[in-house]
Amino acid sequence: MFARKLRIERMDAAGERHVCPLKWIDNFAMRNFTNDKVFDDTLPVSDGLLEAGHRVPLDQLRSAMEEWFRRKGYLKADEYLEINELS
Repeated sequence: MFARKLRIERMDAAGERHVCPLKWIDNFAMRNFTNDKVFDDTLPVSDGLLEAGHRVPLDQLRSAMEEWFRRKGYLKADEYLEINELS
């Protein structure tokens, strides 16, 4: 549906990658939670996969997702997200 396919992974303290569950991504993508129109062009597809339009800035997306995931208790203080565009 959208032009870009993004892989969303959680990096743990040991540096291991874990695909973010669809439940997490879907929870973030609901605009009534983020209140940021720039993320309207996102569509959660499956575990670790988010489709997005070209106007979605990846750095801002990562930062906002990390903040939301921490608030929800999904991410620990020593964990972070990696978002990579799939070709």
